Amino acid sequence: AIVEYARGLPNVVCVEENLFTCSQDTQDKMVELIREQGLNRIVVAACTPRTHEPLFQETIRNAGLNPYLFEMANIRNQCTWVHSHDRKEATEKSKDLVRMAVARTSLLEPIPDLRVDINKSALVIGGGVAGMNAALCLAQQGFTSTIVEKSSVLGGAVRDIERTRTGIDLQKYLSEMTQKVMEHPHIRLMLNADVVGASGFVGNFESQIAVDNKIETVEHGVVIIATGGKAIHTDEYLYGQSPRVGRWHELERNVERFKNIKNVVFIQCVGSRDDERPYCSRICCTTSVSQAISLKDRYPDVDVYILYRDMRTFGDRELLYREAREKGVIFIRYTLD
Repeated sequence: AIVEYARGLPNVVCVEENLFTCSQDTQDKMVELIREQGLNRIVVAACTPRTHEPLFQETIRNAGLNPYLFEMANIRNQCTWVHSHDRKEATEKSKDLVRMAVARTSLLEPIPDLRVDINKSALVIGGGVAGMNAALCLAQQGFTSTIVEKSSVLGGAVRDIERTRTGIDLQKYLSEMTQKVMEHPHIRLMLNADVVGASGFVGNFESQIAVDNKIETVEHGVVIIATGGKAIHTDEYLYGQSPRVGRWHELERNVERFKNIKNVVFIQCVGSRDDERPYCSRICCTTSVSQAISLKDRYPDVDVYILYRDMRTFGDRELLYREAREKGVIFIRYTLD
């Protein structure tokens, strides 16, 4: 019915019905029809342009048309999905969307590709390991980078962590990387700095950086956001009320205090996977298991327990879980109740 309706609309000279319009076979057929019939505007009534518009634009470009002489009518999301209970209503609304798309397409004009000069430098926001790696990667290719770090030192969260789960000495790694960044001629550091303003467009940005009570404008062509994350503050399980309760990253450099302690308990999912924060951070399980192994290696007589809702040591991290079990770490599942 929608196809027959479209055939009667002004300026429409060709209508085709396809089962999968985004398939390669149909794409090739569209190119062939455009060339055979000399079509100069194209409407596709199918799914969302958010995912498929670039595909169809590339198709009509291959047929020799400007990619902007194209319009999509989203009759899937906006009709069949939201009106699945009423076939007639969905069909009528689809006709309306197709008619509007055809009317708009009739007025479209080709948009030429524009070329602009690009400022071949980067602004990296965040001076942790990710930010420093990004800046070094660019600098080693000959591009200048400016690192904006809000604190007085580089390193971010890694400054509080001794080793990775695979045993890499992070403090040594951090020291070496910091030295490389500070000595590289293509990297500029702005410590105790904040981004307070930004303007411009792709390839040509201007950012205002507040440092030492002054505002400085930095010109750059790309921005890399490497602001990292931080542990939440919680008042659950006596945290902040007892010196014997700490967070996992606070344990890293205070492992000696467990020398005369008989029992250590890790509690997973504190402050997460609830109504306020329904997500999983993907690092807590691995970190707790790694630290439990370290404790058992250093103090074999200490009893270590991990209270968990779901153990998410995914991939090869499952081997850490197995190692912890073999060393005598006790895993106890709990519920929110």
